[in-house]
Amino acid sequence: MVYSARALALLLASSVAVVTSLFLSLVESVNRDALLVAAAISFSASYLLIFVVLEFLVFREVNKIHKIMEKLRKKELSNIAKQKSGALNPFQKINEEIHNFATLKQKEIDELKKLEAFRKEFIADVSHELKTPIFAAQGFVHTLLDGAVNDKNVRTKFLKKAAKSLDGLDILVQDLLTLSQIETGDIKMKFEHIDLFKLCAEVVEQLEEKAEKKDIKLHLLADRNKVHVFADWQRISQVVTNLVSNAINYTPDGGEVTITFEVSKKHVTTFVSDTGEGIPSQHLTRIFERFYRVDKSRSREKGGTGLGLAIVKHILEGHNSKAEVQSEVAKGSVFSFKLPRSRNDAADSDEA
Repeated sequence: MVYSARALALLLASSVAVVTSLFLSLVESVNRDALLVAAAISFSASYLLIFVVLEFLVFREVNKIHKIMEKLRKKELSNIAKQKSGALNPFQKINEEIHNFATLKQKEIDELKKLEAFRKEFIADVSHELKTPIFAAQGFVHTLLDGAVNDKNVRTKFLKKAAKSLDGLDILVQDLLTLSQIETGDIKMKFEHIDLFKLCAEVVEQLEEKAEKKDIKLHLLADRNKVHVFADWQRISQVVTNLVSNAINYTPDGGEVTITFEVSKKHVTTFVSDTGEGIPSQHLTRIFERFYRVDKSRSREKGGTGLGLAIVKHILEGHNSKAEVQSEVAKGSVFSFKLPRSRNDAADSDEA
C-alpha cells in the first residue's frame, strides 16, 4: 500500500474550511456569500499548504520506507502475519513492521548465542573425552620406550593398558560418528517386523559377563509370543545395549537389572530398570544431552563415552518415539521407550 498525501490533505483542508465558516458565521455582518467565498479560499489555501508539506516532507519519505519494509517482509518477515493499520496513519504501519523485524532478529540472535554456547561446550567436552584415552596410551607407550619394554611382564601389562585406552578412544570416535550420521540423516532406518524378545535376549547374552563381574543379576521377563514390533533391528539393539550397559555401570555390586515389556493393542513398551544409584530430579531433563554427566568424576570412573543416551534419544526420535525415565535417588531408575506392534502380531492378539 502506497500512502497518498491527497486524501489526507483533502480531509484536513475540508476541516479547516468548515471551522473557518463556523467561526465567520458568528459575525453578524458576514452574509452567506461571504461565508462561501471564505470557505473556498481557506479550503484552497489549506489544501495546497497541507498537500505540499505532506507530499514532499512526509509521505514521500514514508513511502520510501514502506517499500523497503515490503522488501524485508517478502524476504525476512513472510512468516509473520500482517497487522491492519489505519489508512491515514502510515507511521503505525511502519512501527509494526520495524517491531516485527526487530523481534525476528532478536530471536535469531538468541538462537545463535545458544548455538555458539553449545558449540563451545561441545568442543570442550570432545577435547576432554579424546584427551583422556590419548594421554593414557601415550603414557604407557613412552614408559615402554624409556626402558620398560625390556621387562616382559611390564611390557605385556602396559601394552594391554595402552590397547584398552585405544579401544576406548575407538568407541568414542565411533559413537561420535554414529551420532553425527543420525543427526544429519546419513543413517536411514531400516524398518521391519522384528522379535523384540529375541533382540533383548541377544543383548543380555552380550552383557552377561559384564554383569557377572559386579555380581549383578540380569533378568529378561516376557512372554516371547507377544513381543513383536515394527522397527530397525540394529538401531533398537543399540538402544537396548546402551540402556542395559548404563544400568549395569550405575548399579552397585550385587544389584539387579531387569528388562520387561508392557504390551497394548498398538504398542509395546520396553522397560529397563535397575537397583542403582538413581538420578537426582534436577538432572533428569538433561541426561540425554551429549556428554552430560550427573557426576563427571564418578561417571568417568565407570566408563562409557557420555554419548550413549544421546544416541538413544536420536534413534528413538527416528522411530517417532522417545525415551522416558523415572528415578529415585538410592533406589534406582527405570528407562522406557515405546514401539509400534507388528500388524500381524496385533491382529493375532485381537483375535485371541
